[in-house]
Amino acid sequence: MLFDTHVHLNARQYKDDYEEVIKRATEAGVTYMVVVGFDRETIPLAIEIAEENEHIYAAVGWHPVDAIDCTESDLDWIETLSAHPKVVAIGEMGLDYHHDRSPKDIQKEVFRKQIALAKRVNLPIIIHNREATEDIIEVLQAEGADEVGGIMHCYNDSVRYVETCLEMNFYISLGGPVTFKNAPLPKEVATHIPLDKLLIETDAPFLTPHPYRGKRNEPAYVTLVAEKIAELREITVEEVGKVTTENALKLFNIEKK
Repeated sequence: MLFDTHVHLNARQYKDDYEEVIKRATEAGVTYMVVVGFDRETIPLAIEIAEENEHIYAAVGWHPVDAIDCTESDLDWIETLSAHPKVVAIGEMGLDYHHDRSPKDIQKEVFRKQIALAKRVNLPIIIHNREATEDIIEVLQAEGADEVGGIMHCYNDSVRYVETCLEMNFYISLGGPVTFKNAPLPKEVATHIPLDKLLIETDAPFLTPHPYRGKRNEPAYVTLVAEKIAELREITVEEVGKVTTENALKLFNIEKK
């Protein structure tokens, strides 16, 4: 039993075959998924997919790359949607310093507003971080994000920040990069995180794990992430699946089915 805590089945890459993608995931043992919506187009689709599938849930938030497009009415809309019974988190949100479409000050403002929103509705948050770890930690601490906690999505930074994240009530989620031959950081992190703070994900259709790197990712491939973590930690895949699923159910406040 596996839980893909971050997948974009609402992406255009799945518009022709998302039902088949879900079927393959189920056959691979992926029992639960959270589909993440991050803008005006993908948020309604995330909820629609969650409504149609018993074991699929949704997260709603605004991506930092597009922070410049985020309005107060968008944030009000997200807050309204947060009451939906299948919405289990706010996000993805955060900072992205790789792309320069949205100025840093606007990214930070939208980030802060979404943390405040999550605290009002008492839902965990999903953090997108690209080349901005120290600023993200600063914002999370300043805004008291530990009140709701959440996920450091597809964590790909040094182990030296892990303890700070754990102290702020965040889980560390690993995806496809942990399988990459040229990616030592996530492998080191995989052996460093306490098991009760570990989550797994695909971020599909992105970050496809080895040996399918370069092709479209899909949630069935979260099995490859679990296998690599099991190998690195010298434990069974079944144990990785069991503990990461239990962690996700607890974080998202989902009753086991």
